[in-house]
Amino acid sequence: MELYIVRHGTTDWNAEKKFQGAKDIELNENGRILAAELGKRLDHSGIDFDCVYSSPLIRAYETACLIRGHKTYPIIRNQLLTEISFGGLEGLPYNEWINTDHPRKYFFTEPGSYVPPEGGETFQSVCDRTKKFVQTIIEPIQNSQPDSRIMIVAHGALLAGMMCYLEGHGVDNFWGSGLKGNCEEAVYQFDGNKWTKTHEDEVHENPYQK
Repeated sequence: MELYIVRHGTTDWNAEKKFQGAKDIELNENGRILAAELGKRLDHSGIDFDCVYSSPLIRAYETACLIRGHKTYPIIRNQLLTEISFGGLEGLPYNEWINTDHPRKYFFTEPGSYVPPEGGETFQSVCDRTKKFVQTIIEPIQNSQPDSRIMIVAHGALLAGMMCYLEGHGVDNFWGSGLKGNCEEAVYQFDGNKWTKTHEDEVHENPYQK
């Protein structure tokens, strides 16, 4: 079984370096172009999917729809793929996020020391629900359809948590597989026992930290 994981296209809040979290922010025009271009590239490469799983948030779901284009495979929204929540601080710019004594400032630099703002979600929670999603929804497909190709369209921190499971590292190394760029992909193979990364778009510097 082959699994593609893709981060959603850009939003205005991405461009403004604001922490979106579970806030339902739509794609901007550049984000729509990126998603449509990825869909065309996959189509021209002859890559098709049995189904796509998407975060229920509009920026991810619209990305999935634009990638699919004229094709008819199903897009299934799942709450387990919602982005990490930042509680009442969603929308806060990056420079205000880190210029504080609160341990939220360790979000990118020291994941093991990160504490979410009030009402926010921990890295461990993200890792737990992405592991649950892969183990209960994706991996069982191998038994009945071992030649399946599946895509997941979701979010930066959500996919980082998922890659912790796929690649076997813990919360202290939450960003060990990097922050996916918008509409960038990574590809994994599952043999029924373990996941192996077979392709990844170029890993770029974290744009929030530039």
